[in-house]
Amino acid sequence: MQIGVRLSQDISLDEVQKFSMECQKIGFESLWFAEMAHDPFLLIPLAGKYTDRVRIGTSVALALPRSPMSIAYTSWDIQRLIGGRFVLGLGTQVKGHIERRFGIKWDSPLERLEEIIRALRAIWNCWQYGEKLDFRGKFYTLNLMTPPFNPGEIENPEIPIHIAGVNRQICRLSGKIADGIHIHPLNTPEYFREVILESVGEGLDESERKMRDFEVFLTVLTVFEEGDVERKIEEMKEVIAFYSSTRTYRGIMEFHGWGDVVEKLHRMSLKGEWRKMGGVITDEIFEKFCIVCKPGKFTREVGRRYGNHVNIVTPYIFFRGEEFWHRLG
Repeated sequence: MQIGVRLSQDISLDEVQKFSMECQKIGFESLWFAEMAHDPFLLIPLAGKYTDRVRIGTSVALALPRSPMSIAYTSWDIQRLIGGRFVLGLGTQVKGHIERRFGIKWDSPLERLEEIIRALRAIWNCWQYGEKLDFRGKFYTLNLMTPPFNPGEIENPEIPIHIAGVNRQICRLSGKIADGIHIHPLNTPEYFREVILESVGEGLDESERKMRDFEVFLTVLTVFEEGDVERKIEEMKEVIAFYSSTRTYRGIMEFHGWGDVVEKLHRMSLKGEWRKMGGVITDEIFEKFCIVCKPGKFTREVGRRYGNHVNIVTPYIFFRGEEFWHRLG
């Protein structure tokens, strides 16, 4: 099980340099940038400049607001700039954000995501192997690539594509078409085994591949038993409440019999009662979703809860210095 780390997008350029070098020096095997308040692609080349071994990727970039061609160009350039260590993690986001934050119609998100990934590989095959670009899908038709717009081949053309997901359909899609899955932090060990792994396996069967051909990336909600633990637990309950208020994640809550909690939290979110929502999360719900452990016991606790099915794991905490490593164990 490899240990990855999330770098906050709010750190300064100097901190990106410092933390990237520090992460590699102390033994992290991958660095990840999320798409939240900033574009996740922008800091990756800088992190790559100051490292030479760790894998660096998006966890995750949003696919639907971007065209396949724009994703292809950005990924190709990053892969070249950081020496073949890039991992392209893609996600759909949820309807509210796509329609109200990006102003794009929420239309067949899984079909569209699958088509984007197939289009990416067609574009990259054109650039690397000289194949004629002639991609024709339901949503995208790409058949123009004249020499001035072709960046040409690169040394490491095989860019791994991961899909972010937690619901059954997207987990199956990841097994069918992607190289890995980034499991949403709102997950439980039972749901992981009975829904996520089963769905990924169905997709792998459809693509005639095995689990050994596939990477499972797990982000775990985590509280370390140091400092003000009670405050940290309350903050993590707010995180669980935030995610659970989105009906997209209703399936995992219903799996445990908590569908009514989703509706209550959703109503509170519409009223803007964000600070009160954490109070809806009971200790029982919290314990299913979150690891609470002593510093140095994180990896052992992940192994105990999730078994040997995880390839990459990172806690739901941003890296802020060397002491972070000693908390993991």
